[in-house]
Amino acid sequence: MAKLKTNSGAKKRFTLTGTGKIKRKHAYHSHILTKKTKKQKRNLDHFAIIEDVDIKRVKEMLVL
Repeated sequence: MAKLKTNSGAKKRFTLTGTGKIKRKHAYHSHILTKKTKKQKRNLDHFAIIEDVDIKRVKEMLVL
């Protein structure tokens, strides 16, 4: 059987933590930043952990 290919969009968007969780970046932090408050931009700057319902789908895309 052929090897499964990793989804190239997913490998750019998600990273694994040391404990095996999957990190993602927040949306809405790439452009049109002038109308967003400092607090909103600061909170979007941090990484978030993938929700439990999405873990299976993301792992299939990353072929983990």
